[in-house]
This record gives sequence, C-alpha cells and structure tokens, in this order.
Amino acid sequence: MAAPPEFERVILDTRSVARVVPDGVFDAFAWSASSTLEWQRPIAWDATTQLSPDLPERLLFVFREDVDWLPRELAHYHAPKFGFTTEMILAPYAIDDATDLLYERRTSAASLMYLATDNLNALFWALHDWSHFHHHGPFEERAWTEFQCDLSALLWMHDNRERISLSTSQWSRLLEEVGVITRKRFQEEGKEAPSVTREAVFALATPRAFL
Repeated sequence: MAAPPEFERVILDTRSVARVVPDGVFDAFAWSASSTLEWQRPIAWDATTQLSPDLPERLLFVFREDVDWLPRELAHYHAPKFGFTTEMILAPYAIDDATDLLYERRTSAASLMYLATDNLNALFWALHDWSHFHHHGPFEERAWTEFQCDLSALLWMHDNRERISLSTSQWSRLLEEVGVITRKRFQEEGKEAPSVTREAVFALATPRAFL
C-alpha cells in the first residue's frame, strides 16, 4: 500500500445563510447556527473534478469521539490512503438519519464531526450535507430542500475560494452544473425550476430566519 499522502487541516467559513425557499419547506430552519467546518485534505488534492449527482467518493464525516447514536463505519474502509486506522465516520447512507437525530438531540454537527476528502465533487456535496445538518425539515419538498442546500454550498465555496484554491472559472462551472441538477429535480416533481445564478447564491448572504 502506498504511503498516506501528507494532509493539512483547513477551517472553512460556513456562515449562517438566509432562507430563500418557500414557507413549509423547513420546519426548523437554522435551528443550529452554522459557523465553520474543519476540513482535512491532502496538500496535493484534486480541485478539478466535475459535479456528479451520484454518491461522491471519499467524502468522510469523521467522528471526533465515539458516537453510538449515529450510523457508523470505519473510515479506512472508504479511504484507505487517508491514513485512518480505527477512526469512525458517519455512514454515507445516513445523511438523512443524522439530519433528524442531530435536530432531535439539539447537537451541533461541528461538535461531533470534521470533514476529510480529497476532491472538489466530494467537497461540494459535503458542504451541501453540512447545510442539511443545520436546517431541519419534513423533506416533503425535496427539490426545494436540495435547492437551499445547493445554494448554501455554492456560497460557502465562493467565500472560501482562496482556501480551496478555486478559480472564478471553476466556481462558475459549478454554478452551471448545479443548475443542470436543479432543473432535473424540479422536472421530476413537475414543477418550474428556480434559476441557479450568482444573484440567487448571494441572496443567501444576509441571514434572515424566515423571509
């Protein structure tokens, strides 16, 4: 097995955001105030991967300590070259479980987990999931719920573009790719899709609990 790559810890700014989706999409928007996300990454990491709606590879929410009330799996199983041994991660299938259980226990995600990943696609979806962990909803309006989380991820990626080493053209490409995914979600629900634009993303920048 190849030697684990050298890693560094980066603190990403995940400021609180405004709600830009209709009433009823969330029942407890911003119940947990978002602030930062600790990210462990290889010093040489892949900032070029394209966005994919499929389950991202090597997206690990690593537990800081034993958490027996959330579904867990071994980190090493999912990313053998990351240097993990006995560390546990949130099971990749358990994002919805975590969203519900964190809310039920009123426990902040940042107190339990940090992120480890090595590619841009996984980083985007990790930030998308991070948004889920701070807003609770019945998930009856899937397209609108995901739209809020997508825009949050885009805003946070823009805020942190120097830490991420993300160019303006790369961020604009992500904006277009999110637009394609958004349109497909709304089409599947037989609804007109909102536009994914710079203006829509930056509308989140002034937090308001309920518009």
